[in-house]
Amino acid sequence: MIVREVTVKNRAGLHTRPASMIVRTASRFKSDFYIEKDGYEINGKSIIGVMTLAAEQGARLKLIFEGEDEQEAAEAIVSLFEQGFGEVE
Repeated sequence: MIVREVTVKNRAGLHTRPASMIVRTASRFKSDFYIEKDGYEINGKSIIGVMTLAAEQGARLKLIFEGEDEQEAAEAIVSLFEQGFGEVE
């Protein structure tokens, strides 16, 4: 299991486009992927789950990966957050 903490950098937070980028990227991997915010954990491969987090700019999230390709999945998803989903000015 790999656990990473990230901060939402983009101004609009995890709205529809970044949420769909997360789900689309996570779905390429076999590993389970969960996102935790304020003690609430959701399936990171569910667009509805990601949207219910209502993660605003500056929110701290815990990303949890578990499975055979967890390292690759972690790198890909953390990279999205680090790049601000292409929205950071």
